[in-house]
Amino acid sequence: MRNLMGAVCVLGMLAAAAFGADPKTKPKPPGDASSIVIVFKDGQQQSFSLADIANIEFRTPPAATASLAIPSRSHFIGKWEVGDGNGQNFFITLEANGNARKSIGSAHGTWTIDDGDARISWDDGWRDIIRKVGTKHQKLAYGPGKSFSDEPSNIAAARNTRPKPL
Repeated sequence: MRNLMGAVCVLGMLAAAAFGADPKTKPKPPGDASSIVIVFKDGQQQSFSLADIANIEFRTPPAATASLAIPSRSHFIGKWEVGDGNGQNFFITLEANGNARKSIGSAHGTWTIDDGDARISWDDGWRDIIRKVGTKHQKLAYGPGKSFSDEPSNIAAARNTRPKPL
């Protein structure tokens, strides 16, 4: 009987210890701004004192970062309103098949993608680049005889008037 009582007492203490030992860290009240609570997918939570944190980083997979940073070919397909460098605008249409048309000068050209830029070569010798810069676009123009690596003849704003493929 004595052994039975001892075993019951030991089991009772173990049960009390297990009940009191919650593996989940409880978050502090909402008004407490001295800590941060991370809730994991499995529901577990962990609290960290802000005084102990030097930096918080959110990592993006490299493939996702690359796809966000460099526009694809389909990004440029459409009708673009661009500046001519003299305060006037004209239109450039980039087609899915690599053909390009413009509303001034020699109307025909071809275009390709190079390092996220739409590079257009016109039949009249001019060359243009449409480039995404932040949340906007620019058109860089290169006069006849200049290459894409030369200083542009002019730089103007560009806006896709029909951002979906034609």
